[in-house]
Amino acid sequence: MSTSLFSFLLATILIIYEVRSNVLKLNGTQSATEPPRQLAKSCPYIISRAEWGAKDANPPLVPLTETPGHVYIHHGATPPDGCHSTGLCKAMVRAYQNFHQISRGWSDIAYSFLIGEDGMAYEGRGWTNVGGHTKGHNHDGLGFCVIGDYTHRVPDAAALNTLLALIQCGVDSGYITPDYILLGHRDTAPNHTVCPGDAFYPVIQTWPHYNSTN
Repeated sequence: MSTSLFSFLLATILIIYEVRSNVLKLNGTQSATEPPRQLAKSCPYIISRAEWGAKDANPPLVPLTETPGHVYIHHGATPPDGCHSTGLCKAMVRAYQNFHQISRGWSDIAYSFLIGEDGMAYEGRGWTNVGGHTKGHNHDGLGFCVIGDYTHRVPDAAALNTLLALIQCGVDSGYITPDYILLGHRDTAPNHTVCPGDAFYPVIQTWPHYNSTN
């Protein structure tokens, strides 16, 4: 199949999916997200699903049954330069969701939250829903993804500070256990992924709660 034909077909699929999602919303179908709850004062501002233009999860998301005791760190692996404006970061979050739903066939964007190099946090599946981020561990932890590819560079200070603040927010708000264990995605599947990137991975190994032996 030629590159131009493939691009045309992919664009057509995305348009059909967008129209279908909008029809569902007009008919009153709601996204599967947790009910509003007061967050701790330590929390950074989190751009909601509605703000970045999320599609509905299909099928609906499944609630977690216990407070997660693990935090899994990811990178999105694209684009190489990350995103440094909120407009571009929103577009990338939508692109990730499209990829996960259409190409992967998953119900929703995989991650619990995403962080851009604009210094903003973006709601994925949220604090209380089972994720699709870390095979075999989606019921015991939350997945935090920094938008971009960190194979050859580390995320900027704005992204790192927001990521750490967001994790602390989860602890302070009762969504993550205080004695949580932090891991990189590769720690759970060393033969299958290099996520969160060769440059970023040594950084998270210096953070509190990192423990690859658990």
